[in-house]
Amino acid sequence: MASATGIPERRYSDVESDGAEQRETEPLLGRPGDASQEEGVPMFKNLVLGTGILAQLGIVLLVILIWASVLTKPLILFSGHPLAQSLAVLTLAQSILTLQPTHTAEQKRIGQRIHASLNLIAFLLLVTGVGIIEYNKIANNGAHFHSLHGYLGVISSIVLLLQYLVGFTMWATPALYGGEHNAKSIWKYHRYSGYFVLVLLLVTVVSAVDTDYNKNVLKLKLWATLLLSLLVLVGIIPRIQKQKLGFKAPSLI
Repeated sequence: MASATGIPERRYSDVESDGAEQRETEPLLGRPGDASQEEGVPMFKNLVLGTGILAQLGIVLLVILIWASVLTKPLILFSGHPLAQSLAVLTLAQSILTLQPTHTAEQKRIGQRIHASLNLIAFLLLVTGVGIIEYNKIANNGAHFHSLHGYLGVISSIVLLLQYLVGFTMWATPALYGGEHNAKSIWKYHRYSGYFVLVLLLVTVVSAVDTDYNKNVLKLKLWATLLLSLLVLVGIIPRIQKQKLGFKAPSLI
């Protein structure tokens, strides 16, 4: 229907629908739509959408920092530990950034597959890193759990394994939870724990600066690892969509 000016009028139902859509994709920080994947836009653009570019800058520089520190020193078996673990955190960041902006059924379907695949790769990298350090300790009769970094590393690996198993089964075998509806009802808890795992892994990376290997060999600086880890969170946290964590949009009425 056209108005007196000749411009088609929008029905109230259309405005209401658009408003609901905007509120349902409203990020924790920013305007509605700032962290939402647009229709027809390739999935890879989710990686730098909104503040995502800050997260990419932080995680890429963090990995470069670690790899440069390792590769400029004499390489030993233990060198594979920080290389594998840093790649795992990089992969997990991509996993989160890919899925975060999805909101339509088709976007979520594709995003969940990429998310699950990247999570599996990240877990295998973490297992590789843990395997290297365990072999090194056993071969050299080294002490286990003698640093905060060691405790955090094991805790992170266990939590990530549980996170992956729950997420994968909710998606692939919802019958385990009593049906698809029940499985979907606990997605928000999976998301909460996912962000917790990311923070835990970044804290684990930062805690590595206090290990003997870093003090004697790598010499990574606390301020650098901490700053870049915070930059990752500054890029990811504002893009969290409120409704995906269970926050209901206000009514139009």
